[in-house]
Amino acid sequence: MLLRELLPNVPTDYQNVEVEDITCDSRKVKPGYAFVCINGFNLDGHKYAMSAEAAGASIVIAEKTTGAKNEMIVADTHEAYAVMSANFFGNPADKLKLVGVTGTNGKTSVTYMLKAIIESKGYKTGVIGTIQNLIGDRVIQSTNTTPDAYGLNKLFYEMVNEGCEYAIMEASSHALDQKRIYGLNFEIAAFTNLTQDHLDYHETMEKYFEAKSKLFGMCKNAVINLDDPYGRELVEKLSCKVATYASVDRSATFSANGINMKPDGIEYEMVGDYTIKRIKLRTGGKFSVYNSLCAAVCARQLGFTFDEIAEALYGLDGVKGRAEVVATGRDFTVIIDYAHTPDGLENILSTFKELKRGRLVCLFGCGGDRDATKRPIMGSVASKLSDFVIVTSDNPRSEEPGDIIDDILQGMKNSRTPYVVIENRTEAIKFAIHKAQKDDIIVLAGKGHEDYQILKTGKVHLDEREVIKEALSEEF
Repeated sequence: MLLRELLPNVPTDYQNVEVEDITCDSRKVKPGYAFVCINGFNLDGHKYAMSAEAAGASIVIAEKTTGAKNEMIVADTHEAYAVMSANFFGNPADKLKLVGVTGTNGKTSVTYMLKAIIESKGYKTGVIGTIQNLIGDRVIQSTNTTPDAYGLNKLFYEMVNEGCEYAIMEASSHALDQKRIYGLNFEIAAFTNLTQDHLDYHETMEKYFEAKSKLFGMCKNAVINLDDPYGRELVEKLSCKVATYASVDRSATFSANGINMKPDGIEYEMVGDYTIKRIKLRTGGKFSVYNSLCAAVCARQLGFTFDEIAEALYGLDGVKGRAEVVATGRDFTVIIDYAHTPDGLENILSTFKELKRGRLVCLFGCGGDRDATKRPIMGSVASKLSDFVIVTSDNPRSEEPGDIIDDILQGMKNSRTPYVVIENRTEAIKFAIHKAQKDDIIVLAGKGHEDYQILKTGKVHLDEREVIKEALSEEF
């Protein structure tokens, strides 16, 4: 393609530059590529402009002079990269009905629930998110919750080619702040909640909220959790059409009434649009009420009936790594959950605290090179809600696991809840299984769907389901 077809307002000297492909990674540059200099959180792409040109880049797009011969200066390379990527793939997002889901917790569950509702009526649907990307039933592995602009448009392109009519995506705060989804138009944008996370990047909750809020300047319809204080604040700011949901605030457009929690799921009445419909779920926890209600309200805005919504939600078994029950064949229960924030940990532990007949055992750690202020808070939450705590390692990355654990223990020092520290996560899980008592509920928090652990030396394989199976096969 010609550069003028990829970007508006291209200077005459560069209008007819041939572009074979686009990248912001200088290591991927081949002859004829356009290299876009992105100033990221850890690296500034402008430093690699010369090496990109040496590798054969036909044009360098930058915000400042880099020394490259064929260099075009733009005001914002993030926006330019998004526009170029969309044009390169023929603006595929325009051919899809887009739904974006943002918030701290619940995004993945909402997207899978909504996909189930939409596909129950025969519409092929794509999903972009934390666990994996899906085009119908075809799985594409994901590395980020929200891909960069090029990867995003490539996925939309493949979705369109394979017959998708809808695309549901998780919109992370990083992606919104870095304009990875710049230029997209969403049919619906949904807000689940906002609790402490990613302050290593955003620094304050206000900046975190501001990043999340950007999604709602890109949508026709908004679906907002009115029980969340940030949700209430967001509603006051919006000029688009808004539908709210809640289980407490009775002023919401849709509400969950008569919630009945059972060991094998939840039932509640979804009330709204002058209709009452009984919703039954096979997953437990108050968080499942909010997640399913969010998905249901999104579906209502897309034109689905209450009956279609209820039937699809009841048929959904659950999402991998989200309150996932692992079969053990023993007289205790093991749950794997992605909870990696104070609120997420409190939600999952509170749910099973209500259901337990024996002890509630919590095994968790915290990620390295991430918001350290949440570590003692999570320690406090675990010790407050559990009967026994196993503190271990999560994804320590470049940090020493012991230092992270010390931070966690600061929040547990005034607690009477017994605990043990086992740094090696595999050994910690085996300890939990070997020491399990009748009717115990063991919650392995933090890893969820992940089948790896990120250490200082790199990524290693660690699938908690495999560790559980191995532990059960051992004599104890």
